Amino acid sequence: MPINIDNDLPVKKILESENIFVMDRDRALSQDIRPLEIVILNLMPLKEDTELQLLRSLSNTPLQVNITFIRTVSYDSQNTALSHLERFYSSFEAIRHRKFDGLIITGAPVEKMEFEEVKYWPELCEIMDWSETNVTSTLHLCWGAQAGLYYHYGIPKYNLDKKISGVYLQNTLRQKVELTRGFDDTFLVPQSRHTTIHKEDVLKVPGLEILAESDVTGPYLIIDEGGRNIFVTGHPEYDAMTLNSEYVRDMGRGMNPDIPLNYYPDDDPTKKPMRSWRCHANTLYSNWLNYYVYQVTPYVL
Repeated sequence: MPINIDNDLPVKKILESENIFVMDRDRALSQDIRPLEIVILNLMPLKEDTELQLLRSLSNTPLQVNITFIRTVSYDSQNTALSHLERFYSSFEAIRHRKFDGLIITGAPVEKMEFEEVKYWPELCEIMDWSETNVTSTLHLCWGAQAGLYYHYGIPKYNLDKKISGVYLQNTLRQKVELTRGFDDTFLVPQSRHTTIHKEDVLKVPGLEILAESDVTGPYLIIDEGGRNIFVTGHPEYDAMTLNSEYVRDMGRGMNPDIPLNYYPDDDPTKKPMRSWRCHANTLYSNWLNYYVYQVTPYVL
């Protein structure tokens, strides 16, 4: 799939080196088709890393996609250069008059806080409310999934005694739903979080369905009736070394973290991790774009 991004976005060169088809704005404008318009609310601290991960994940269908990045204005990122944010990101206020085919809300390292304590919570609520009338389908990731479930359905999150970190086996519960089309009976997904949701809370809500879950980490894929809101409680977009970077970071902070589960060969952090989740991650993003965005979005937004 040709991804249409700003010609100067730093990750563009990395994507091209990986043989991912990246189309610049000039060429996109010359094609007589209507590309999908996807907006990404990037709440992660290392925004360029997340940009690269998500653009990789969105690159496996024949659809042409225009990408717009937005950020919160009620909280300034401390880990990304202001020049990068000003050059490549818009505010919600600047795009709220527009309609989009899809929205992705990323995770954020604020899960130990109550939702209402997060500085940008009111702004996020406004965006999620706006998405109900201005976006065809919204994909919520990790903390973004917990935030969406809480905002839309009042489903709480719960603190864990120990951080979930590693690559966990998931069980596909429904294979005749478009989102899990092509999934195996079991598959692997990276998880990295201090909080969780409970299955029984999800099952109490009419219209919500759990499509995949883990015996260890709980519900993984949750969808509402019609697929306007999809909740992914893990990180299928993670690169091979992302969990390693988090482990090294936490070790450096003296947090004495557990070694990520099912990640390093022989549980040896000196050995390079094996990436074992890419195929299902690509299938998930492709199914979302195809069945819940492209197939149902209006031609004229």
